[in-house]
Amino acid sequence: MLRKYSNSRTLGDNVRLGVLTAFSAGMVNIGSLLLFFSFTSNVTGHYAILAAELVKGNLYQAAVVLGWIFLFFFGGFVSNMFVIHLNKKNTYIAHAIPIVLEILCLVAVGTYGQFFYKETLVETEVLLALMLFAMGLQNGLTASISNFAVKTTHLTGVTTDLGILFSMFTHKEYRKNKEMKAKAILLLSIVSSYAAGAVVAGVTYMHMGFSLFFVVSAFLVVVIFYDFYKLKLFRFLTNKRTKQAEVKQNKSTPTAFPNVQLKKEKEEVPVY
Repeated sequence: MLRKYSNSRTLGDNVRLGVLTAFSAGMVNIGSLLLFFSFTSNVTGHYAILAAELVKGNLYQAAVVLGWIFLFFFGGFVSNMFVIHLNKKNTYIAHAIPIVLEILCLVAVGTYGQFFYKETLVETEVLLALMLFAMGLQNGLTASISNFAVKTTHLTGVTTDLGILFSMFTHKEYRKNKEMKAKAILLLSIVSSYAAGAVVAGVTYMHMGFSLFFVVSAFLVVVIFYDFYKLKLFRFLTNKRTKQAEVKQNKSTPTAFPNVQLKKEKEEVPVY
């Protein structure tokens, strides 16, 4: 999922990346809504809130919302910075670092909320800021490495694209188009996974509270280590096949027996 970049990615790579990251985004968004009464996987509503606060003259609240929007933007900026500067050195590490940073943000939110949170306004604003930065990191990474094919933290564009695709599928010619069918599969996978993550988060919240962010982090760990173990398994299987081929080749190669060599030497002795 993380080792490949842009056009070298297959549909399966994008679906796996989209499903796991959309599931985690759905969990984060519902978690923030239930805990803080605010969405964090997108900033569409925050722009409206920013305008409303400016109209009301609440400059402090406007500044806070503007800071949240900037952190979402900055998360995407940081993700792509790692991708474009480290890709030539190590693609896997370049793509894994933003996920690691996201995990650290979510673990910090879960830990603070579980043990230190006193439900003050400032605490809520800071925790929401961390979550928005984390979602910016995730959305920036998935969009960057998939050539903008995978965006998993919000579904506005995804839903619009699905509407367009399904309208095109009413025409027989487009129903046979493999690229359109593949895109529809990817988008449906993202929508379904996001919704599933939201449902799971709602159930988890009722039993675990802030600990649901640890569950989200566990899914992101799967994203990071999927390629690592897949690469290790590939190398193991490759080495095993190479050794088997060498053993087979050694067995099929004829060996020189001593009696054959002695016979050859005896034939070379001159007779007087």
